[in-house]
Amino acid sequence: MNKVVKINKDDMDVTVQPGITYDELNEALKDTGLFFPMDPGPGACIGGMVGTSCSGTHAVRYGTMKENVLNLKVVLPDGTLVKTANRAKKSSAGYDLTHLFVGSEGTLGIVSEITLRLKIRPQKTAVSVTTFPSNHHAAQTVIETMKSGVQIGRAELLDEVMIKAVNQNSDLELKEAPTLFFEFSGTDKQVDEQIAIVKDIVNNNKGQGFKFAVDVDERERLWTARKIALWSAPILKPESDVWITDVCVPISKLADCIQETKDDLDKSFLLAPMVSHAGDGNFHLFILFNSKDKKESDEAKRINTRLVERAIKMEGTCTGEHGVGVGKRAYLEKELGPGAIKLMRTIKKAVDPHNLFNPGKIIPDEQGHNKEADKEVEKESQSKPK
Repeated sequence: MNKVVKINKDDMDVTVQPGITYDELNEALKDTGLFFPMDPGPGACIGGMVGTSCSGTHAVRYGTMKENVLNLKVVLPDGTLVKTANRAKKSSAGYDLTHLFVGSEGTLGIVSEITLRLKIRPQKTAVSVTTFPSNHHAAQTVIETMKSGVQIGRAELLDEVMIKAVNQNSDLELKEAPTLFFEFSGTDKQVDEQIAIVKDIVNNNKGQGFKFAVDVDERERLWTARKIALWSAPILKPESDVWITDVCVPISKLADCIQETKDDLDKSFLLAPMVSHAGDGNFHLFILFNSKDKKESDEAKRINTRLVERAIKMEGTCTGEHGVGVGKRAYLEKELGPGAIKLMRTIKKAVDPHNLFNPGKIIPDEQGHNKEADKEVEKESQSKPK
């Protein structure tokens, strides 16, 4: 199930099977002048990207999976095959079934075919890297950039701990300080205008060493640190487990949320490198710990819980792009309220009355957490990057 079914170049959409990766899809599109912008991580399959409503570094410009899926073919628990919509760019015909399944994590149906929106490959792309005296200064730079109206392609923040890991893992010599990676894209004129505006904002927030590159090889060199972040984190604690977690807050709250999180981490005996899709208000922690050590496991759980509670208090979410699964199921009612959970449970029972598909995921059983699913919490939350 990893084939491109049909490329509709004039309509700027493509129909694919769920097993194809986004890298494979973009390889198939390379001669069309179009591309699919979602990039959650190397090797991600389109079907899984639909299930978690993923996004990635390009979401600040192109949106998340929710904005880029036109329709789905889905097999329901009773075996019925349904198509959720046609290929029109908009429709007001009935319930929005497409987005009922996007982000449902396989609890409502099995996706067998997906039609995706495509984007035009930009004429020019440039990358910049800048360091800051604090993560708060860096996050504030992103907030001001978004408010300025500049349509940046990417805005990624790595904290000083993450930069240290990247340096050790790849023999880089980056300054160990909070670092912003911007990508600008568009026409020559648009890119030049974007760089000029952002450079002023960077300077006003005490940014240093504003470097940018247009050449492909130089762009790749500057992006190296961001691309290898996850795989670099464990080098700071060899043989450690990695608790990968994320939250997302309104962009105006990002600087405060990151600062409070860093303050919390400064008081902890565990390391947790941070990387942020800062333009979306989304950031990830890679908590390094020994899962066989109760003290370290308890501390990792405490860090994660405080992170999620902090985000929800700021009107954010317990997960910006990872999905709820079972690891964050306990936080959903606090985020959305009992009414929303009751409605989700009603939908689940209507579509899957025998609870066949991914039982225990997202929504707890009415009597409490599904015990079998709870056994998977540690496996899902604690993993070593491959």
